[in-house]
Amino acid sequence: MKSNLERIKASELDLSEKVVSIRRVAKVTKGGRTFGFSAIVVVGNGEGIVGHGLGKAREVTEAIQKGIDDAKKNMIKVPIINDTIPHEQLGKYGAAKVMIRPASAGTGVIAGGAMRAVLEGAGIHNVLAKSLGTSNPSNVIKATLDALLKLRDAGTVARNRNISVNKVFNG
Repeated sequence: MKSNLERIKASELDLSEKVVSIRRVAKVTKGGRTFGFSAIVVVGNGEGIVGHGLGKAREVTEAIQKGIDDAKKNMIKVPIINDTIPHEQLGKYGAAKVMIRPASAGTGVIAGGAMRAVLEGAGIHNVLAKSLGTSNPSNVIKATLDALLKLRDAGTVARNRNISVNKVFNG
Protein backbone atom coordinates (compact mmCIF):
# COMPACT_ATOMS: atom_id res chain seq x y z
CA MET A 1 0.00 0.00 0.00
CA LYS A 2 2.89 2.38 0.72
CA SER A 3 4.98 1.56 -2.37
CA ASN A 4 4.34 4.69 -4.44
CA LEU A 5 4.03 7.13 -1.54
CA GLU A 6 6.26 10.03 -0.89
CA ARG A 7 7.45 10.09 2.70
CA ILE A 8 5.59 12.73 4.63
CA LYS A 9 7.15 14.26 7.71
CA ALA A 10 4.51 13.98 10.44
CA SER A 11 6.33 16.45 12.69
CA GLU A 12 5.88 19.26 10.12
CA LEU A 13 2.09 18.83 9.90
CA ASP A 14 -0.73 20.08 12.11
CA LEU A 15 -2.46 16.74 12.65
CA SER A 16 -5.77 15.93 14.31
CA GLU A 17 -6.48 12.50 15.76
CA LYS A 18 -9.72 10.51 15.79
CA VAL A 19 -10.04 7.30 17.80
CA VAL A 20 -12.14 4.92 15.71
CA SER A 21 -12.23 1.87 17.95
CA ILE A 22 -11.08 0.81 21.42
CA ARG A 23 -11.40 -2.84 22.34
CA ARG A 24 -10.63 -4.69 25.56
CA VAL A 25 -8.69 -7.84 24.83
CA ALA A 26 -7.79 -10.70 27.17
CA LYS A 27 -4.86 -13.07 27.31
CA VAL A 28 -5.67 -16.24 29.20
CA THR A 29 -2.78 -17.45 31.34
CA LYS A 30 -2.25 -20.05 34.04
CA GLY A 31 -2.99 -17.41 36.68
CA GLY A 32 -6.19 -16.12 35.04
CA ARG A 33 -6.96 -13.47 32.45
CA THR A 34 -4.65 -10.54 31.70
CA PHE A 35 -6.56 -7.61 30.18
CA GLY A 36 -5.22 -5.09 27.70
CA PHE A 37 -6.56 -2.61 25.15
CA SER A 38 -6.36 -2.26 21.39
CA ALA A 39 -6.98 1.15 19.77
CA ILE A 40 -7.44 2.03 16.10
CA VAL A 41 -6.62 5.69 15.37
CA VAL A 42 -6.88 7.88 12.25
CA VAL A 43 -4.79 11.05 11.94
CA GLY A 44 -4.97 13.71 9.25
CA ASN A 45 -4.24 17.35 8.57
CA GLY A 46 -7.54 18.09 6.80
CA GLU A 47 -5.69 19.09 3.63
CA GLY A 48 -5.22 15.78 1.82
CA ILE A 49 -2.92 13.86 4.16
CA VAL A 50 -4.27 10.99 6.26
CA GLY A 51 -2.98 7.87 8.01
CA HIS A 52 -4.12 5.06 10.29
CA GLY A 53 -2.52 3.17 13.15
CA LEU A 54 -3.09 0.39 15.65
CA GLY A 55 -1.83 0.55 19.22
CA LYS A 56 -1.94 -2.12 21.91
CA ALA A 57 -1.15 -1.66 25.60
CA ARG A 58 -2.34 -2.40 29.13
CA GLU A 59 -3.77 1.13 29.51
CA VAL A 60 -6.22 2.90 27.18
CA THR A 61 -4.25 6.16 26.94
CA GLU A 62 -1.03 4.31 26.19
CA ALA A 63 -2.76 2.25 23.47
CA ILE A 64 -4.15 5.43 21.88
CA GLN A 65 -0.73 7.11 21.96
CA LYS A 66 0.88 4.07 20.33
CA GLY A 67 -1.88 4.13 17.68
CA ILE A 68 -1.17 7.81 16.95
CA ASP A 69 2.56 7.13 16.62
CA ASP A 70 1.83 4.22 14.25
CA ALA A 71 -0.59 6.35 12.20
CA LYS A 72 2.08 9.02 11.70
CA LYS A 73 4.25 6.35 10.05
CA ASN A 74 1.47 5.22 7.65
CA MET A 75 0.41 8.47 5.98
CA ILE A 76 -0.74 8.96 2.39
CA LYS A 77 -1.49 11.98 0.21
CA VAL A 78 -4.96 12.21 -1.34
CA PRO A 79 -5.91 14.38 -4.35
CA ILE A 80 -8.77 16.73 -3.40
CA ILE A 81 -10.51 18.97 -5.95
CA ASN A 82 -13.13 21.50 -4.73
CA ASP A 83 -13.53 19.73 -1.34
CA THR A 84 -14.35 16.40 -3.01
CA ILE A 85 -12.56 13.56 -4.77
CA PRO A 86 -11.71 13.63 -8.51
CA HIS A 87 -13.67 10.49 -9.53
CA GLU A 88 -15.58 7.45 -8.30
CA GLN A 89 -13.42 4.66 -6.92
CA LEU A 90 -13.74 1.21 -5.35
CA GLY A 91 -11.37 0.00 -2.65
CA LYS A 92 -10.88 -3.44 -1.19
CA TYR A 93 -9.02 -4.97 1.71
CA GLY A 94 -9.80 -8.51 2.84
CA ALA A 95 -13.59 -8.88 2.98
CA ALA A 96 -14.09 -5.11 3.21
CA LYS A 97 -15.20 -3.32 0.05
CA VAL A 98 -15.90 0.40 -0.11
CA MET A 99 -17.22 2.69 -2.82
CA ILE A 100 -16.56 6.43 -2.77
CA ARG A 101 -18.10 8.98 -5.14
CA PRO A 102 -17.60 12.72 -5.60
CA ALA A 103 -20.51 14.88 -4.45
CA SER A 104 -21.64 18.44 -5.16
CA ALA A 105 -20.90 21.29 -2.77
CA GLY A 106 -23.03 21.27 0.37
CA THR A 107 -23.61 17.50 0.39
CA GLY A 108 -21.30 16.75 3.31
CA VAL A 109 -19.66 13.46 4.20
CA ILE A 110 -22.22 10.71 3.69
CA ALA A 111 -20.34 7.75 5.19
CA GLY A 112 -20.46 5.44 8.17
CA GLY A 113 -18.20 5.16 11.22
CA ALA A 114 -14.70 4.13 10.22
CA MET A 115 -14.96 5.52 6.67
CA ARG A 116 -16.17 8.89 7.97
CA ALA A 117 -13.11 9.23 10.23
CA VAL A 118 -10.73 8.63 7.30
CA LEU A 119 -12.55 10.95 4.87
CA GLU A 120 -12.87 13.79 7.42
CA GLY A 121 -9.23 13.34 8.47
CA ALA A 122 -8.18 13.71 4.84
CA GLY A 123 -10.17 16.95 4.50
CA ILE A 124 -12.77 15.69 2.04
CA HIS A 125 -15.96 17.66 2.78
CA ASN A 126 -18.36 16.45 0.06
CA VAL A 127 -18.42 12.73 -0.70
CA LEU A 128 -20.84 9.83 -0.96
CA ALA A 129 -19.46 6.59 0.45
CA LYS A 130 -20.76 3.08 1.02
CA SER A 131 -19.24 0.11 2.83
CA LEU A 132 -20.21 -3.02 0.90
CA GLY A 133 -18.50 -5.86 2.77
CA THR A 134 -17.53 -6.51 6.35
CA SER A 135 -18.01 -3.90 9.07
CA ASN A 136 -14.68 -4.68 10.76
CA PRO A 137 -13.30 -1.16 11.42
CA SER A 138 -9.67 -2.07 10.73
CA ASN A 139 -10.44 -3.59 7.32
CA VAL A 140 -12.90 -0.81 6.39
CA ILE A 141 -10.22 1.80 7.13
CA LYS A 142 -7.65 -0.08 5.04
CA ALA A 143 -10.16 -0.49 2.16
CA THR A 144 -10.98 3.25 2.32
CA LEU A 145 -7.28 4.13 2.20
CA ASP A 146 -6.89 1.71 -0.74
CA ALA A 147 -9.64 3.58 -2.62
CA LEU A 148 -8.12 6.98 -1.77
CA LEU A 149 -4.68 5.74 -2.86
CA LYS A 150 -6.07 4.74 -6.28
CA LEU A 151 -7.43 8.25 -6.93
CA ARG A 152 -5.66 10.28 -9.62
CA ASP A 153 -6.09 13.93 -10.49
CA ALA A 154 -5.99 15.33 -14.05
CA GLY A 155 -2.36 16.44 -13.73
CA THR A 156 -1.20 12.93 -12.81
CA VAL A 157 -3.15 11.36 -15.69
CA ALA A 158 -1.69 13.91 -18.12
CA ARG A 159 1.88 13.21 -16.93
CA ASN A 160 1.39 9.43 -17.18
CA ARG A 161 0.05 9.71 -20.74
CA ASN A 162 2.53 12.43 -21.82
CA ILE A 163 -0.27 14.76 -22.94
CA SER A 164 -1.57 18.17 -21.84
CA VAL A 165 -4.21 18.54 -19.11
CA ASN A 166 -6.63 20.03 -21.67
CA LYS A 167 -6.34 16.91 -23.81
CA VAL A 168 -7.32 14.73 -20.81
CA PHE A 169 -10.70 16.47 -20.66
CA ASN A 170 -11.28 17.08 -24.39
CA GLY A 171 -10.05 13.73 -25.71
